[in-house]
Amino acid sequence: MDLTVAVIAKECLPGRVKTRLSPPLTPEQAAALAQLSLSRTLETVRGLPVRNRLLVVDGTPAAADAENFTVVPQSSGGLDERLAAICDAATGPILIIGMDTPQFSFDDVAPLLRDWSTQTALHDAWMGPATDGGFWALALRHPVGELIRGVPMSTGRTGASQLTRLSAAGLSIGMLPELRDMDHFSDALEIAAKIPGSGFAHAVDEAALQIRGSSPTGGAAR
Repeated sequence: MDLTVAVIAKECLPGRVKTRLSPPLTPEQAAALAQLSLSRTLETVRGLPVRNRLLVVDGTPAAADAENFTVVPQSSGGLDERLAAICDAATGPILIIGMDTPQFSFDDVAPLLRDWSTQTALHDAWMGPATDGGFWALALRHPVGELIRGVPMSTGRTGASQLTRLSAAGLSIGMLPELRDMDHFSDALEIAAKIPGSGFAHAVDEAALQIRGSSPTGGAAR
């Protein structure tokens, strides 16, 4: 279908990515978990029936991550500016997804794909809310950077503020399922439980065992 999916990501280097996972993780463990999250997200996007796939990255991606993606460097500025720049450069409908929801699946975006596969789409925009008040996905049929630029990011009301901006522009908005972002290790534990048997879940389990082993009381990781 005529849709571009853009994954916005950061190179997974210790001390530069997912720093709120440390502690209890080491910077190296946090970076490894971020890499697994990104790689799983990209693999899911490769399976979507869309025309173009972009990896909009701060840094240099691994060669395996770049496969089947057009790699684009992130613009400068805050997150709102970087998201807006993706929209301003788009030439058709776009879906922007973050790298922090490795549990996201085809089913989570299926309502959007069905809607925009028709000649008479019901919605001009779609949003996937996150449990922390932000959003994990944002899709615009007619992307314009001003629909995002200036929206306060990384707050408990980011999602609500973005919805208000879209509504004020007169757009009809569809909602995707709410997902949990991986901000803290407690989030990683809950996400891993949603995708048992995955490489991500295995890494989280290994990290939790190490944390328990190093705990003075030997208690469960939280």
